[in-house]
Amino acid sequence: MSRTARPKIIVLGILFWYPLAGVTYQFLHFLLGLRKLGYDPYYVEDSARWIYNPDLGDSSPDARPNIDTVAPILQRHGLADRWAYRGHYEGGQCYGRTEAQIAELYATADIMINVTGAQELREEHLRCPVRVYLETDPVVSQIQIAQGDKNTMAALDLHTHHFTYGENLGGSDCLLPVGRYQWRPTRQPVLLDFWQPLAPLPGAAYNTIATWKNVGRDIVFQGKTYYWSKDREFLKFIDLPQRRSDRFELAAGVDTPTRQRLETQGWHLADPVHISRDMERYKEYIRQSRGEFSVAKDQNIRLKSGWFSDRSACYLAAGRPVINQETGFSHHLPTGRGLFSFQTMADILAAVDAIAMDYTAHCQAALEIATEYFAAEKVLKNVLDQLGC
Repeated sequence: MSRTARPKIIVLGILFWYPLAGVTYQFLHFLLGLRKLGYDPYYVEDSARWIYNPDLGDSSPDARPNIDTVAPILQRHGLADRWAYRGHYEGGQCYGRTEAQIAELYATADIMINVTGAQELREEHLRCPVRVYLETDPVVSQIQIAQGDKNTMAALDLHTHHFTYGENLGGSDCLLPVGRYQWRPTRQPVLLDFWQPLAPLPGAAYNTIATWKNVGRDIVFQGKTYYWSKDREFLKFIDLPQRRSDRFELAAGVDTPTRQRLETQGWHLADPVHISRDMERYKEYIRQSRGEFSVAKDQNIRLKSGWFSDRSACYLAAGRPVINQETGFSHHLPTGRGLFSFQTMADILAAVDAIAMDYTAHCQAALEIATEYFAAEKVLKNVLDQLGC
């Protein structure tokens, strides 16, 4: 199906919109994974949405600070001439490739992969014959479709294929409706080269990087409210550090009363923005951990979407065990060695104890899971095979 010698793929997303390390790694995994497979990848961000400026803690029409943060990283990885940012709003500027070059990309690309679905498609995007909606956060779109949300359906209808990190959609225990679209399961591609495991470090913590509280993204479905914010779930297990001698740390922004409450229970706290502003600092925070302990969003837990975290996949690739709240992902990933799912405090404690009994074996098992299930080349090849490319 290629219109060129090497199929040309445009990755669309939020790389410049949210210029922190976790998101930057997410898109590098896509771009460099596609390049390893022999494709011709480009990154384009061309939205009417203002960028998020971490210094302001708010949106801004001035993309220059974010460009200055991310562009050098792309250059270091051989992508200097393979990106474009255009603020498609009044006064928005164009960076990287020119507007004419962006138009040429839209006209000649074989595939567009709209990662997170954040890029609104316009007439010019439709010149590309294969347009993939790759959903990284399931639940909301499926419910909106079931409720007849015309805007959601109009956006999805402009894509030719629909993929989701909700690997359990359609499963017998998944409560999410699926109908109008063929949701193809996929998972996070991870470039294993980035996450070479370190030797175990004495006294290292189980940690994670998370947003403590989100507002305005809860959703009502069949008379029940399903919550987005993770603070509700962390608080269910707030006394975990009291129950084991291991160190537990949370890199999350919290207010003073919450900090005091967490610290009273034995939690250590770190600044997530400080960690996430620097690619190496973020990577070493993961690689130097004992493992990851984290929760999921209520929406994914109760509706059993099968969602799994980008960040957790990076812990596995770094050879660090992961203890993660069950969303249905255990139907699709092996658990019990290197990766553990939990529903109760007893499940968590059993996982901590199992890891303590043979930490080296669980680190090796974590890396094996990453290699088998998350290696970028395997994940992306599976997607492209389904597209017939």
